[in-house]
Amino acid sequence: MINVNPELSSGSSLGKLMLLTGLLVSAPLAVLPFHSQDSIYALSFIIPSIGSAAIGVIVFIVSRNNKQGFERRSSIQRDSLTILFAWGWGILIGALPFVISGQLTLVHALFESVSGWTTTGLSVMDVSATPDIFLFHRSFMQFCGGLGFVMMMVMVVQDRQSMNLYSAEGHPDKLMPSLKKTAQTICMMYSALLLIGTAAYATAGMGLFNAINHTMCALSTGGFSTKLNSIGEYNSAAIETITVVLMLIGTTNFAVLLLFAKRKWMQAFRVSEVKFMFLLLMLFVPITAFSLKSSLGIGFKESLRLSVFNISSALSTTGYSTADLSSWPPFTAGIILLMMLFGGGIGSTAGGIKLSRIFIMLRITIMNIKKRFLPPRYIDTPYYIRAQGKTPIDTALVLDTAAFVICYLALFISGTFLLTLTSGCSLTEAMFEFASALGTVGLSIGLTSPSSSTATLVVEILGMIFGRLEIFIILFGIYSGAGLIKQSFKRIFSGKDRPDSL
Repeated sequence: MINVNPELSSGSSLGKLMLLTGLLVSAPLAVLPFHSQDSIYALSFIIPSIGSAAIGVIVFIVSRNNKQGFERRSSIQRDSLTILFAWGWGILIGALPFVISGQLTLVHALFESVSGWTTTGLSVMDVSATPDIFLFHRSFMQFCGGLGFVMMMVMVVQDRQSMNLYSAEGHPDKLMPSLKKTAQTICMMYSALLLIGTAAYATAGMGLFNAINHTMCALSTGGFSTKLNSIGEYNSAAIETITVVLMLIGTTNFAVLLLFAKRKWMQAFRVSEVKFMFLLLMLFVPITAFSLKSSLGIGFKESLRLSVFNISSALSTTGYSTADLSSWPPFTAGIILLMMLFGGGIGSTAGGIKLSRIFIMLRITIMNIKKRFLPPRYIDTPYYIRAQGKTPIDTALVLDTAAFVICYLALFISGTFLLTLTSGCSLTEAMFEFASALGTVGLSIGLTSPSSSTATLVVEILGMIFGRLEIFIILFGIYSGAGLIKQSFKRIFSGKDRPDSL
C-alpha cells in the first residue's frame, strides 16, 4: 500500500492547479488568427499565463522536498484551503489581462474575473466597446468555471487527493467507476453540447463568434453576453428558444444529463429535482405572464414569451435577459427574486440554494404537517429520487440541508443590508441585486455598473464567491487558514523554527 504524505499531495495539487490556470488564461490567444486587430493585447495574456505556469511548476517541484505544511490539518481543512487557494489564484490571474491592457482598474478587473469564474454574469464592462479577445476571455472563464478547476485538473491527471478536492468543490456525484473517467465523461458531454449549441445559434442567424460565446455562457449558466442588451438585442424567438434549452441543460445535474445521453428518459424524468424544476416553471411562467400582461399592457403572447425566457434564466441562475427588469412590476420582480434564491440542480453549473435542498425542505414540511392529522403510530419514510435511484431523507440529510439553507438566508440578509449601506439603494433593490450575486445569476436592475462604489463591488464579490463555492467550504477554509497562521506564529515565537546555533 502506497503511503502519500498529505502535505506533499496538497503542495503538488496547488502546483498543478496554478499550472492549469496559466494554460486556461492563454486560451483567448486562439482568437487572434481570426481577430488580428487584437494582437496588441497578446502580452496581456502571455505574461500572466507564463507567470502562473512557471510558479506552478516551481511549487510542484518544491513540494516534493518540503516536509512541512498541512501535516497537522485534517483532510477537510486541508482540502478547503486548497480549493480556496485555487479559486483565489484563478481570480487573480484571470483579472490580470484586464489590468495589464488598461481595460479595467484592479477592483473592476477582480469583479469581472470573479463574475466570470463563478459563472455569475454581473458586469462592469461596456461590451459594445470591448475588444473581442476580452469578450472571449470573459466567456471562457465562465465555461471553465462551470466545470471547476479541480474537475479540469482531474481530466488530465489524478492523485490521491483528487477525490476529496472533487467533492469539496461541489461535485457530489461520481458518474463512472473512476474519478478520471467521470471528469472526462462530463467534459465530453459539455464539449458536445458546446458544438450543438453553437451550430444551433449559427443556424438561427447568430454570427459564429457570438454563437460560441453565448453557448459557453448559457451552458455554464453564466450569462455574459457580447451584446449590450444581452439576448434581447437579437429580438429572435428562435435564438431565445435555443437559449432557454441550453440554460435548462446547464442547470441540470451532470448525472441526470448522463441518463439523457444514455436515452434513459423515464429514469431521468423521475428524478425529484427535474420534476420539481418543471413544476416551478409550469406554475410561475403563466403567473408571471398574466402579471406582465396586466401591468405592461402587452399582448398575452408577448408576455408569455418574456415570462418563459426570464423565469428560465432566473431559475437556472444564468442571467440572460430580454427585457429591462427595472421596469417590471414589483410582483413579477419578486417572482424573479424567488427563482434566483431557489437556483438550479445540485451538482450542475447553477447557483442558488439548489432545487434538491428546496425539495427536501418542502417534503419534510409537508410530512410534518400531515403527521399532525394522522394516528400517532403512523410511520412515513420520506425519500427523494436522485439519478442514482431512491434516496432516504434521514436525520443527517435534513440537518445538513437545514443548516445550509439557514446559512444561505443569513448571508442573503446580511449582504442585502450591506448593499443598502454601500450604495444607498432601497431595500427591494438591494435584495434583488444581492440575490443575483449570491445565486451567481447575473440579472441586474441597474445597481451594478462601472460607476458602482468599490464597497458595493466588494460586497457583491463576496456574495459571488460564497454562492459558487458554497458556504461550508469557505468557512472551513477561513477557519483552517486562521489556525495555520496561529500555528505558525506559535512556532516562531516559541523558537522551534530557529536554528540551533541561535
